[in-house]
Amino acid sequence: MSLAIVHSRAAVGIDAPPVAVEIHLANGLPALSIVGLPEAAVKESKDRVRGALLTSRFEFPARRITINLAPADLPKEGGRFDLPIAVGLLAASGQVPKDALQRYEFLGELALSGELRPVRGVLPAALKARDLGRILVVPAANADEAALVRDITVLSAGHLLEVCAHLHGQSLITPYSAERPEDGYAGLPDLADVRGQHQARRALEVAAAGAHSLLMLGPPGTGKTMLASRLPGILPPLSENEALEAAAIASISDQGFDVARWGQRAFRAPHHTASGVALVGGGSHPRPGEISLAHHGVLFLDELPEFDRRVLEVLREPLESGRITISRAARQAEFPARFQLVAAMNPCPCGYLGHPSGRCHCTRDQILRYRARISGPLLDRIDLQIEVPSLPQEALRGTGGTAESSATVRARVETARRRQLARQGKPNSALSNLECGKRCPMGDRELDVLDRAVDKLGLSARAYFRIIRVARTVADLADSNAVELPHLSEALAYRRLDRG
Repeated sequence: MSLAIVHSRAAVGIDAPPVAVEIHLANGLPALSIVGLPEAAVKESKDRVRGALLTSRFEFPARRITINLAPADLPKEGGRFDLPIAVGLLAASGQVPKDALQRYEFLGELALSGELRPVRGVLPAALKARDLGRILVVPAANADEAALVRDITVLSAGHLLEVCAHLHGQSLITPYSAERPEDGYAGLPDLADVRGQHQARRALEVAAAGAHSLLMLGPPGTGKTMLASRLPGILPPLSENEALEAAAIASISDQGFDVARWGQRAFRAPHHTASGVALVGGGSHPRPGEISLAHHGVLFLDELPEFDRRVLEVLREPLESGRITISRAARQAEFPARFQLVAAMNPCPCGYLGHPSGRCHCTRDQILRYRARISGPLLDRIDLQIEVPSLPQEALRGTGGTAESSATVRARVETARRRQLARQGKPNSALSNLECGKRCPMGDRELDVLDRAVDKLGLSARAYFRIIRVARTVADLADSNAVELPHLSEALAYRRLDRG
C-alpha cells in the first residue's frame, strides 16, 4: 500500500496543533494535489519539494499523488510542511523506511538544493512534541531554539540527505544539545547610571517589587526614558515557565527569537505613531503585537499623549485581564499580554511647565487639553503617577554620591516579591478587590486617612484599591506584615495626576 503518514505541527497563535501529513500514491496519470485547507505558500511546496528531491538524486514518483494535511478544517500556512511532505513522499515510494516515522515530528522549509531553511514557531512545537515523547527534526538554524525545551530529543539537520540517512540508519544524527545563557541580566543598562531623581528611583523600585504600572511626568531631558529602560534590570528573574512563554511569543513573531536573550525580560518601546493593530496584534493571519511581545516584560510608551487616543484605549482590557483576543472573519487567536506598563509624558505641550528657566508660556486651557488626550479610565489603571523634575547642576556633575546599582536594588525587589508569592502566590498588582481586604490589613487610623484622601481627591473605587495594593508593596519592601501609615502615605504620594 503506497501510503505514508508523517507528523508535523501547524502554528495557530502560540499554539502548535498537530497535523498529520498523509501521502497517498495511486495509479493514473502523474498529478499532485494538496488538500486540507492549505494557504498559497503550502500549495507552492509541491514545486519546492520536487526540486529538492530531484536535486538530491531521489526519484520523484510519476504517479497520482494526493497529500492530505489533517485535520482538514485547520488552516495551514508557511513553508513548515516542506520537510514532512518530502519525507512522506520518499516513505510512500519506498525510498526511506516508514516503520520509524511514528517516533518523529518534522518541521522545515526546503530550498531547491535540498537544504533546510528555518521556520517560525519552532518553540511551541517543541513543547508539544516533548509532551508526546516524540523526536523533533528541525533545520540547523532552529536547533538552538528547540533545545531550550528540557527533556526533548532534537535532531538538527542542514540538508534533506542528512534526514534520509538518519532514517535509513546509515548515518545517525547526534541529538542536539545547547547550553542556555545563565545570566538573564547580561548587557542590560544599569540603574547606577541614573544621577539624582531619588523619588523616581524609589517609585521604579516599588513598581518592580509589586509589578505595578508607572507613569512619569516631567520636562524633556530629566531621565524618564533612562529610568524606564533600567526597569528590566531590577525585575526578579523569570521562572522556567515564564521564560518559555515569552520565548514562544517571540518565536512566532516576524522578528523571531534570539536565543542569546533567553531569560531576559522584554523591553518594548513602540513609537507614538504606532497603530492599534501594531500595539495589540492582528492581520489576516493574526500575529502578536507589542503588548504580547512585552509579555512578562516592560511596555514603555514615551510621549504618551502623542499616541492616538483610540490606540491607547485598546490597552484597557489587557491591562486588567493579561490577555488579548484577536478576532477576524476567518479565524480567532488569543495571545497572552501580561506586561508591565511604563509611560512618560511632558507636563504641558511645550514640555517646560515648572522648569526653573520659566520658558513655559502654555495657558491653563492648553495644558488641560494636552492632558485630556489620556482618558480618565486609562489613567485610573496606572498605579503610580510620579513627577520627574529637572535636576540641579550638582546632580549632573555627579557630586551627590554613588547611586545604587541595579543588582543592589534587585536584591530588595526579589525579597519583597518572594514575600508576596509566599503570602498569596502572585504579585500585589494582581490582587483582587476582595483579596485586598484579606492581604492588606490596616488599622483604623490608616483607613481614616485613606477615606479622607479618597473624598478630597475624588478617586474612583478602582483607584482606591490600587492605592491599597501599592501600599502593600511598600510595606513588603519595609518587611512589614501590616500596612502602616508611612506606607499608605507613600502610596498616596504616587497619585500625582489625581492632585491636579
